[in-house]
Amino acid sequence: MKQIRILGTGSYLPPNVLSNDDLVAMGLDTSDEWITKRTGVRERRMADPGVAASDLGYEASVRALEAAGLTPKDIDLILVGTITPDTCCPSAANWLQARLDAPQAVTFDITAACSGFIFALNVAEQYLKSGTCRRILVVASEVMTRTLNWKDRSTCILWGDGAGAAVVALGDSGPAILSTHVHTDGSGGQDLLLPGGGSKTTPISHESVDKGLHLLNMIEASMSFRVAVRYFMDAIKESAAHNQIRIEDIAWFIPHQANIRMFQYISKSLKIPFAKFYMTVHKYGNISSASCAIALDEAVRDASIRSGDLVCLPVFGGGLTWGSAMIRW
Repeated sequence: MKQIRILGTGSYLPPNVLSNDDLVAMGLDTSDEWITKRTGVRERRMADPGVAASDLGYEASVRALEAAGLTPKDIDLILVGTITPDTCCPSAANWLQARLDAPQAVTFDITAACSGFIFALNVAEQYLKSGTCRRILVVASEVMTRTLNWKDRSTCILWGDGAGAAVVALGDSGPAILSTHVHTDGSGGQDLLLPGGGSKTTPISHESVDKGLHLLNMIEASMSFRVAVRYFMDAIKESAAHNQIRIEDIAWFIPHQANIRMFQYISKSLKIPFAKFYMTVHKYGNISSASCAIALDEAVRDASIRSGDLVCLPVFGGGLTWGSAMIRW
């Protein structure tokens, strides 16, 4: 039976590691114990100066295409989920297309913050179902470390850089995407805000820089925690209910890697063994849209995911945005 299949996955993390102790050495008023206890993050990756989102996305894409046994010339559509594109114009997807040498593909970006990979999968699903495209490269790539106020310990400790990718197509065999679900609530848009570069703060001025308008802004952490937990749980429940699957029958939960305490709480609330949550936040931090894409690829490559496994990818991000994908491996 023809379903939307994942033909291959890939990911890429820049080699530069920034540990919690490195942050302390930079003069940040914190400690490894304080960060680890509150977030689960021990270290994160940083892209070199001059390395952009499309560069990270290129490396992840090459790995995904190799896993799928395809070349860039086989791709009809390239979607990039990101809030840190190389440039506002053209899109990161355009830059990636040029780097891949895939002129036959249509390309565009999707802006859904930390939910970007699932939103991009949802868009790919529609193109495949309509018959408009045969094979689609879905990429999520972020250079979050360039959006941070390195004096704000409530935010700069969380984020890292990296990219993940998947090639999807209609097919008869392979991991099947059973469903994707996406939601937004624009009234919560101020809760995670990156104003710089948008029409509200363009052109760049001394005033906008002095006000920190080009840096990531988050609302009070405890409120963000409560909201995120609620939507993560809603996303899991919706995905299970839609597919008539019991939550206890899901083998793996591969979430957007926001904060380990969130998933410890969700684990207790939904009575899910915490061992079923595939976590990478401790070594990579929060990579916005790329987090669950990277974690999915790692779970595939280290053979944590086995044939027949049900895998749920719940996400939540600024916008507000949230959603999920359910995959039968």
